[in-house]
Amino acid sequence: MRIVILGLSITSSWGNGHATTFRGLVRELTAAGNDVLFLERDQPWYAGNRDLPNPPYGETQLYKSVAELKRRFAADVHDADCVIVGSYVPDGIVVGEWVTEHARGVTAFYDIDTPVTLSALESGACEYLSSDLVARFSLYLSFTGGPTLRRIENDYGSPMARALYCSVDPEMYFPERAPQKWMLGYLGTYSDDRQPTVTRLLIDPATRLPDARYVVAGPMYPDSIAWPANVERITHIEPKHHREFYNAQRFTLNVTRADMIRAGYSPSVRLFEAAACGTPIISDEWAGLDEFFEPGREILIATSTEDMVEILQGMPESDAREIGRRARERVLAEHTAGHRASELVAYIDECRDRVAENSSAYVTKE
Repeated sequence: MRIVILGLSITSSWGNGHATTFRGLVRELTAAGNDVLFLERDQPWYAGNRDLPNPPYGETQLYKSVAELKRRFAADVHDADCVIVGSYVPDGIVVGEWVTEHARGVTAFYDIDTPVTLSALESGACEYLSSDLVARFSLYLSFTGGPTLRRIENDYGSPMARALYCSVDPEMYFPERAPQKWMLGYLGTYSDDRQPTVTRLLIDPATRLPDARYVVAGPMYPDSIAWPANVERITHIEPKHHREFYNAQRFTLNVTRADMIRAGYSPSVRLFEAAACGTPIISDEWAGLDEFFEPGREILIATSTEDMVEILQGMPESDAREIGRRARERVLAEHTAGHRASELVAYIDECRDRVAENSSAYVTKE
């Protein structure tokens, strides 16, 4: 199968979670015998921070403008079995309109930011997707499952909305023997809506338990934040060092964006990465979490500083390790990039079958 993907980035993971997802997906699609072309807009922000400038799987090409995209890759888009446009692609509406008009095969929108996208569509402020365009794509692939999928079909007219969650690469993420540097760590780009939870579940516990060490890794945190002396700050960690980061923590914290909490069924890629490393996860609470991990058995839930302090102080090491082990088993059984690649191919085939059935019904009716 020939697949063309127009995504935010595959060459740079700086300040985005898209690259990790696309890397695993493209690698597994090509390993299964598919021919994949990834097209990325060449932007200064990513050009100066490319941690994988030449992905060793599929083919990656950069373009500088929509005009160049159309000029160089019109034949690829027209002839592909499936063309996928990702969320946050620059000039995404123009690109999406061109793809849905020009492509002969299945067209899909891959929303790695579904709750954010739907909120922006409601307010009329979405820069990479329009309400009208949703119905023009053959398939809407969503990082969010549950009731949101029906909403995309019923409210926006998508012919077919399916969950294609984030995933993990088990070759990159696995347990390692390493010195424990931190009692609790968190990996995530700063956002206003997440920071109160980071404060409640990491900064405040660090203040209460000053003898332990903590870490917050990720860009864009304002200088105004007062970090306790026992909280280490790391601006950026490349994906190739995430495994080392998780394995150096006793527990890792998962904090969910407000839009994703409201939508539910929106697991973070960091959730799967940490689980694959066998690091016990302490998460905030949201609808659908139990579809991915069993609370109390595969993941721990904390809603307050007191919850966190109780876990950090009171949980025996053997119990914590067992929770991490079970989470790893669950991820390897259901949430690897290989699983997502197989699901994507199945969705494309389902689209094709629907088109064939509709065509047959039309001919019979005539």
